[in-house]
Amino acid sequence: MGAADNAAAPPRGDVPERGRGGGEPEAKEREVKVVVVDEPPGAPVARLQAQRPLAPLQVTTQAPPPPMSVASGGVEPPPQVATFQPVMQTPPQVAFASLNSRVYTNGITLCVFLVHLAAATFAVGFFVFRAVKDIVQHPRSRNAQRERSLLREWLPPVEGAVALSIVLAFAWQKAVRAWPRAMVGVILWSSFGITLAVGAMLMCFSMPATVGLGVAMVMFSIGTGLYACWVTRRVGFTARVFERAVQPVDKFRGLNGPAYLMVAAGFVWISVWCVAVIGAANYRFPGLTILGLVLSLMWTAEVMRNVANLTASRVIALYYLRGMQSSVQFSFQRALSYNLGSACLGSLFVPTIEALRIVARGLNLLEGEDEFMFSCAHCCLHVMNAIFEFGNSWAFVHIAAYGRGFVQASRSTWEQFERLQGMPALVDSDITSSVCFLTGVTSGALCVALAGSWTFATHKHYTATVSLLAFFVGYLMTRIGMALPQACVGCYYVCFAENPTSRLFDPTIPERLHKMQEGADPLVPTPRFPQQHPGAA
Repeated sequence: MGAADNAAAPPRGDVPERGRGGGEPEAKEREVKVVVVDEPPGAPVARLQAQRPLAPLQVTTQAPPPPMSVASGGVEPPPQVATFQPVMQTPPQVAFASLNSRVYTNGITLCVFLVHLAAATFAVGFFVFRAVKDIVQHPRSRNAQRERSLLREWLPPVEGAVALSIVLAFAWQKAVRAWPRAMVGVILWSSFGITLAVGAMLMCFSMPATVGLGVAMVMFSIGTGLYACWVTRRVGFTARVFERAVQPVDKFRGLNGPAYLMVAAGFVWISVWCVAVIGAANYRFPGLTILGLVLSLMWTAEVMRNVANLTASRVIALYYLRGMQSSVQFSFQRALSYNLGSACLGSLFVPTIEALRIVARGLNLLEGEDEFMFSCAHCCLHVMNAIFEFGNSWAFVHIAAYGRGFVQASRSTWEQFERLQGMPALVDSDITSSVCFLTGVTSGALCVALAGSWTFATHKHYTATVSLLAFFVGYLMTRIGMALPQACVGCYYVCFAENPTSRLFDPTIPERLHKMQEGADPLVPTPRFPQQHPGAA
């Protein structure tokens, strides 16, 4: 036993035994060996983080977020200062694991879109080949003469409109970021004035097709003017939200790069697409073929816009929720890979929902005048509510941040709004999407003014088709460019609902919610929440 004990614990038995035997002096100096090991510069910090792991979700308003405090060498906040309510929090394990999810969301929709994109690419290439082949091999044929005429007389004004739409897309985004307070009112009323002027110009061309387009634009401008008057009391609040929401953009270098890249890709695709339309005009079933190309372009452009939206949403959302300086390039890669299926599904859902909201709000103004309008308004409202439960534009924040599918993200964002009293009514009355929509309409009208007048001065019989295509192209390109401001506003609302006590948010939303609870809120009712604003006239 003694031998075993001595073998098991030599440091404790060594000195006492020598003292009892008397063979050696009791006091003996100990040798202390210091071993120095070279480590990389980040190893001590990595070891410290491994011994004391940080929980990213335990962020409080009394101290900076943990990732920032470690990087800056600050002192970790004491655990007793956490004061947020559990209902406002997501379980840390689930949220932390989902930040870098490697699951492809909405895989079926992604496969459908990729098959559609391959088919559209083949169709565009086929029709471009046919147009060039007819012109080169059969220059005197009827099809070749018509295609040559279209290339010479129809294509240049359209390409000019595409180039103008790129300039307008960049200009709108820059203006909204530079003067967010002023631009909300400017967009609302410039849309009214410009569409009215362009509609009158088309009517002055005195051709049946252009007169029809002009009347449609004049009617739309009247509706835009009425809408601008109706939401006048929301403009101030929306301007303040815009101002606060776009402030984090300057903290991330190159955050607007994905939007610019998508605009450039859209320019190339639309330019080739226009040549394909010329080839399709001389093929079998030209009407159905061109309609298919138009629908394909609409879906592709919406996906491009939502890719830029998801990229900006991930960067801004992780800044609000975790205090993280996320990589723009990494977020862009995720949007093009893991989250692309959700972008494709959202590109089908969200435009439909926005159109139903516009129709429901328009009918809501007239429902008291006629029983038929009353029935139509409530029918449209019920359909919108049923769709809104499974898909809404706020979902892109949770898709980008947590890697959720579109339907799951739509439900989780809306449930988060419902946990905070008054928040559903506040976000339902938001006019950010309408402002971004009207920027696209305004750009489309300006493109019509350029391409329509150009075509009328050179080849009058193409004026209507060129004007219609110019409006379509200008609208799509501008919506892609405005994806960044719209994503910033979406993150501002959604991230506030998730962590309303964060220091990164100013009192803009809390003060408005307080006014809503007191009945002194100046916002007007919405069809989905007609009784939420008793103080509004």
